[in-house]
Amino acid sequence: MTDKTVHESTRSRSRQAIATYFRRISDALRRGEPVPADEEGTVTVDPAAEPELGVEIERTDDGGVSMAVEMEWPEEEGGEIDTEAVTSKATFEVYEDAEGKWRWRLVHRNGNIIADGSEGYASKQKANQGLESVKQNAPGAHVIDESKDEEAPEEGGSDATFELFEDAEGKWRWRLVHDNGNIIGDGSQGYASKQKAKQGLNSVKTNAPGAPVEDVEE
Repeated sequence: MTDKTVHESTRSRSRQAIATYFRRISDALRRGEPVPADEEGTVTVDPAAEPELGVEIERTDDGGVSMAVEMEWPEEEGGEIDTEAVTSKATFEVYEDAEGKWRWRLVHRNGNIIADGSEGYASKQKANQGLESVKQNAPGAHVIDESKDEEAPEEGGSDATFELFEDAEGKWRWRLVHDNGNIIGDGSQGYASKQKAKQGLNSVKTNAPGAPVEDVEE
């Protein structure tokens, strides 16, 4: 029987975005959940309990380097392949506020708002453009700690940076700042510790890319 490709994708991603992707795979494997095959989590596969893991590094004829990480197992020992999966545990909600401004918020399935826009937009289209920027930039964004005067590396990130900071009330917060200086998203709350704030932004890194978008009424 010949091999049949169910899913294949190739795209250039930053080191940070790749790290976020592998973190999602790691979390899924640890929990015994289906593993996302793409960044958005629209294709998943359920590996066997003990798949064969192969790693191959080679120099290519065109002067490049290739690194392949592969898992393999008998189909009867694993679960299903789902090509219409939704693995994000959050949803983007777009709504019009009391002042007629359009806003978005990223709501976890547990009911918590884990991110929102830092401003109201003049149109729904602009609000959707704002959340799409978060979808695109959050996974690969570097994280810097302003209390340590850190600066984002020049390479390996996206067009935005997560900034961790302590507010005037001693709460820890994060904001996602685009390279143009605009705050394109932030946490909806202050956290008691820096660790909790990091967990919050990592949830956005993981869940934003594949989160569905819904219009809601206030």
